[in-house]
Amino acid sequence: MSVRQILTFLVASALLCGTTSLAFAQGGSPKTTKGAAKPAAPGKSEAAAAAAAGGGAEPTLIGQFGTWGAYTASPNGKKVCFALAKPSSSKTNPPNRPRDPAYAFVSTRPAEKVVNEVSIMIGYTLKPGSESTLQVGGASFAMYTQGDGLWIKNAAEEERMVEAMRKAADLTVKGVSAKGTETTDTFSLKGLSQALDRLSQDCRR
Repeated sequence: MSVRQILTFLVASALLCGTTSLAFAQGGSPKTTKGAAKPAAPGKSEAAAAAAAGGGAEPTLIGQFGTWGAYTASPNGKKVCFALAKPSSSKTNPPNRPRDPAYAFVSTRPAEKVVNEVSIMIGYTLKPGSESTLQVGGASFAMYTQGDGLWIKNAAEEERMVEAMRKAADLTVKGVSAKGTETTDTFSLKGLSQALDRLSQDCRR
């Protein structure tokens, strides 16, 4: 897969920031404070994910903190900062169903006044109209789905979710593919808090 395919996933949210997702125009509750676009297929590695997320400009790795890499880039002249990680474990039901790699992102885009937006590239096309859940620190957050991406359904809860992610050991994301395969991905949160602290310093306007 081209490394630029993941670019569509992260940067398209910036292009649609502040709009209501088409997915909700078709029957859900609008996520009005953050936009979402249909993401493209994921790449093959963390390096590919980082390069794609940076857009036309090469992203710069400013620190590796546990399982999370902290990156900055300026696609189209607008600064984007993000932390990126791969799952520590992935399961499918039925077992061993093929899928592309999954990634978790926490992104900040100063030009759009977006701070710590959580998104998951799940690695397959999700069942249309389905919802997923993200579980962290004993709490469960509803996630809306579009293409192969997940975003929090109630944007007002995102800050609370990020705070839970800072303190917890891991997070678990569950989804259902268009073919009915159920997936469970667990991401280690070791180093995330440090990565976000570093990005908050490097992503000021």
